[in-house]
Amino acid sequence: MTSDVDLCVSIVVHWSREVLDGRGYGDYQSMGMSGGQYDILRETVDVARAALRKGTATRDNVGLLTGRQARERCSARYRDGRPTEGPWR
Repeated sequence: MTSDVDLCVSIVVHWSREVLDGRGYGDYQSMGMSGGQYDILRETVDVARAALRKGTATRDNVGLLTGRQARERCSARYRDGRPTEGPWR
């Protein structure tokens, strides 16, 4: 069974790659994300874009950065279990 953290990381990494490749954002619900996961996506993409601009990441290794960011942020979000019991958690 996939944990909430692993599911969050997987979806954030997937959509980070899409966004950084220029495919853009969509409605978070159509992306299969909760509002909180969408916030993590936006924060992760912001960090990745800043690293690309500064030259501290390249297109070849930015996935490592987004994976780390997603893992840290998703782990924090789900550290006490599920953040809510609502459908859009």
